[in-house]
Amino acid sequence: MSETLSAESALSEFDRDTSVRLREPGVYVTCLSPGWAIGQALNGGYLLAVIGRALSDALPHPDPFTITAHYLSATTPGPATVRTSLARNGRTLSTGSASLFQTGSLGHEVERIRVLASYGDLDTVAGDVRTSAQPPAMPPLEQCFSAHDNPQGPDAGPEISKRLNLRLDPATCGWAVGAPSGRGEMRAWFGLADGRQADPFSLLMAVDALPPTAFELGLSGWVPTVELTVHVRARPAPGPLRVSVTTVNLAGGFLEEDVQIWDSANRLVAQSRQLARAKTD
Repeated sequence: MSETLSAESALSEFDRDTSVRLREPGVYVTCLSPGWAIGQALNGGYLLAVIGRALSDALPHPDPFTITAHYLSATTPGPATVRTSLARNGRTLSTGSASLFQTGSLGHEVERIRVLASYGDLDTVAGDVRTSAQPPAMPPLEQCFSAHDNPQGPDAGPEISKRLNLRLDPATCGWAVGAPSGRGEMRAWFGLADGRQADPFSLLMAVDALPPTAFELGLSGWVPTVELTVHVRARPAPGPLRVSVTTVNLAGGFLEEDVQIWDSANRLVAQSRQLARAKTD
């Protein structure tokens, strides 16, 4: 949390824009930045990182292990309040809930997001790893597409894209030239534009940072998140992350997105699943 202007100026843009300030026990205030918007809507992963920071301060343990958010109404840039509650304090994990509120058009407080999470200490996680998962096969970072490859210019994308260093796998970019593959896949190298290294809170944002798989299914338009669950499995090593997103079922105007994030040491550091609305007509 930032207490002085000099301390705040030393923070990265992500740290500054996800910071919260304790107003009273269990209650935090923040100012949500328009820099993490997609169109008029703030990115759901960015908002989850803000709430994640409040829970990290409120709960006895520092790191999110599992966190589930239900997005109840559209969140706008500007002041917001996060109210937290401790449900259980265990030796390995503590569990709590949080809700993000804003003042609505009628002057009443409106709940935007509700979260349930369990926190622990990633530094105490045992090193024994047994997994059948494999990092996604992707071209080298320099052979992937960045915002600078956009025919309309690097500033033509959503506001959030200016804060990310995304390099999209060309095999999942057919939608950008009017030729979607029809496969529900999206892959990219991920980093923050200012060079800040990844940590558990930026992972909460990274799982929701790529263009939606709906684009490669031939759909367009906003794909708002209904529910998002993130599992943070390890503290990421320095360096770019590889993010893989897949969708196998679009039905009734809803789709799922399953995400894996791998760090530079080839460790699976985060997994997520979200349910989102998709405009199909």
